[in-house]
Amino acid sequence: MSEPSEWLIYRGAGEPHEGIEQLPPPPPWRDFASRGAPASDEPDGDGSADRRLGGHRHIAELHRPGAEELEMINAALYLRRPLLVTGTPGAGKSTLAHSVAHELGLGRVLRWPIVSRTTLLDGLYHYDAIARLQDVQIAAHGAAAGTRGAEAADGVGSYIRLGPLGTALMPSDRPRVLLIDELDKSDIDLPNDLLNVLEEGEFGIPELERIADRLPDGEAEVLDDDGNKVKVRGGRVQCTSFPFVVLTSNGERDFPAPLMRRCIHLELGRPDHQRLATFVRAHLGDEAARSGDDLIAHFLERSRSELLATDQLLNAIYLTDAAAPAGRDRLADLLIQRLDRPR
Repeated sequence: MSEPSEWLIYRGAGEPHEGIEQLPPPPPWRDFASRGAPASDEPDGDGSADRRLGGHRHIAELHRPGAEELEMINAALYLRRPLLVTGTPGAGKSTLAHSVAHELGLGRVLRWPIVSRTTLLDGLYHYDAIARLQDVQIAAHGAAAGTRGAEAADGVGSYIRLGPLGTALMPSDRPRVLLIDELDKSDIDLPNDLLNVLEEGEFGIPELERIADRLPDGEAEVLDDDGNKVKVRGGRVQCTSFPFVVLTSNGERDFPAPLMRRCIHLELGRPDHQRLATFVRAHLGDEAARSGDDLIAHFLERSRSELLATDQLLNAIYLTDAAAPAGRDRLADLLIQRLDRPR
């Protein structure tokens, strides 16, 4: 059996070396190499489905959601209502959006991660007023101010980029999938600010509405969250297929009744042994699931009294299986630390 030190890349000896060349490939859920590769045939295009659902999902006996989970997901699809998914960290809330997009062929999941400073405008669009002002000033010095100034004013769409929510509401034949991740991290206003947009499925861009009558056919070209140029007519974005919106929450706060009324609510329970084994198999393959069965059982035992996340289990199985066979249990315990421990 190898010594624990043999898997160490950084040795803390202070002497430069080429150990980085011995670093094995990253865990599948942390592999971003596809971003620099030519466009793939995968519907998501950027490898996010593999990172979320697992590169081995085609050989895994994929977990089939329970009846209630399936019913709530389909209710949201039928009713064109957002799906509010609550549960503990690592319960599969975010993965649900990727699973629906993958199975129904709805393309890349538009992801809007929420932090305490996030505003509604961040999700709708960004207008780069400073860049536009600089371009107008450059044009004014290079040619007649009236002619070039008018061109710059009519080209305001060049300085607008739609956010994930704005892109999801663009007209389309099929709905996009939008993941609004960890809404409970937002400030007190954002859930209320979302109400009208989620109800009406449209919003205006004042910078374009003011000049709509001067634009050819009333249309302006802007960039969307996918990096594509799209046309906005009359300065308003109006969906034709309401997106499949998944809002996730770790249950750290309550949401206002008006938002709850507009959502289908699904609460995910803690995964059982079979679901965790399937999760490991999808990401790491059958052998890793078999060799890590004892770690899965230990994880489940601890999760009865401790707050843990399933991605901690994945980290432990990957690292102890691939890099550190000696001291396996000790390393696993170091990686799977309770999230609710006193700081």
